[in-house]
Amino acid sequence: MDGVTPVGGVRAAARIHARGDGRGGTALPVLEGEGPLAPRRTRGGAGEARVTLVGAMSGPLGGDRFTVEAEVGEGARLRVGSAAATIALPGQTKGPARYDVRLTVADGGELLWLPEQLISARGSELYVRTHADLAPGARLVLREEQVLGRAGEEPGRLTSRLRLRIGGRTVLDQELACGPGAPGGWDGPAGLAGHRAMGQLLVARPEFTDRPAKARMLGDTAAVVPLAGPAALVTGVAPDALRLRRLLDEALARIDVTRP
Repeated sequence: MDGVTPVGGVRAAARIHARGDGRGGTALPVLEGEGPLAPRRTRGGAGEARVTLVGAMSGPLGGDRFTVEAEVGEGARLRVGSAAATIALPGQTKGPARYDVRLTVADGGELLWLPEQLISARGSELYVRTHADLAPGARLVLREEQVLGRAGEEPGRLTSRLRLRIGGRTVLDQELACGPGAPGGWDGPAGLAGHRAMGQLLVARPEFTDRPAKARMLGDTAAVVPLAGPAALVTGVAPDALRLRRLLDEALARIDVTRP
């Protein structure tokens, strides 16, 4: 799917740049979006800038191409969420929709990327690509949650790729495909085993260099895996979105990643 450009559909982009303001806070010199991507600054905690992505239209639909870029400078702390779940829907335009997320964090910067769930509706086809590029002293908490189909509905085709680079070195590059037309076995015992919600939590912080996260199971359907760089990956599956969120929230609390 890399390099595929849909024919027709909506093109939209959003950009978020966070910078330390020199007074212990975080400024947002760039906060802009177009079409269905509307980033809005909301109230954040001390020293933190918080942005909520508001969907001004339904989608992504077939043929749409969305891009979100977030850049965090030295000494800045940015939390990004979304106002509601993103629903991939079939559209009148043939071809898959694409949703690209590009994240960059400098030394001493911190990014909490915590959007709501992505729901793959029946008849849709979506390719999601998330690329995070971190300096060695950067911090990241990234959550991805995907739900296959709405209540009582078969899923669409969903392909998700996640890449992480730290200090110019790739420490994670994985792809998962689910739904009609995906490689066989995605829903079998070695795959989702009948679950319809899947998620992952990607955590990077400098302290993992000397004190790496420990590989372990979190219940029966989630696991922590240390990565080669100062990072860790939590993956899990659940019967529904609510239980998946609880699972990932518990994992985040147990590995105590938001602060050293």
